[in-house]
Amino acid sequence: MSVPTVKSYAEMAISEKEILRYAKVGKADAETLNLLNSALAEARAALTYGVCYAKFDLSTNGDICDFGFLNLKSKSLSKNLEGCHGAIVFAATVGIGLDRLIAKYSRLSPSRAFMLNAVGAERIEALCDAFCEDMQTQLKAKLRPRFSPGYGDLPLCVQKDVLNLLDASRKIGISLNESMLMSPSKSVTAIVGIEK
Repeated sequence: MSVPTVKSYAEMAISEKEILRYAKVGKADAETLNLLNSALAEARAALTYGVCYAKFDLSTNGDICDFGFLNLKSKSLSKNLEGCHGAIVFAATVGIGLDRLIAKYSRLSPSRAFMLNAVGAERIEALCDAFCEDMQTQLKAKLRPRFSPGYGDLPLCVQKDVLNLLDASRKIGISLNESMLMSPSKSVTAIVGIEK
């Protein structure tokens, strides 16, 4: 196991197409594009991009994935990690500032809050993609698609183990409530296999 490390990112390229997809907008009219652009401009000042991660040796036996610190029983995860010798366990967030904006506008302008939520969804996905690309380059290895608690038969409660292991609350400000929902809401925990 490597020591949990924090990595910060500058803003990544923004995909308006993806934001509109998350907002469930097919063809955007001028009013929708104006809302998107103004919401995006306001969100940019509130966004912070942080990832906390550690690398682990990995062995699988049937549907048991052994990370050294934790054994997880999941047929779906085991299948995803088949042929991997290691894994990166990470938590990522775009920060609490966006949640505050969404809460503010949910009372004042629900359509703006909805668009800010779509911006956040696109931003956290872009952050996870950028992190995985960086790790692939750094490790000079092919990575498997990220696999998060709640996917397939991997229980959502695994998030608690991941966040505790990474000390993500202290390092990047992610906490978990009793329903296993993370705060900030635009946060992700995931496991990424490192191929042999």
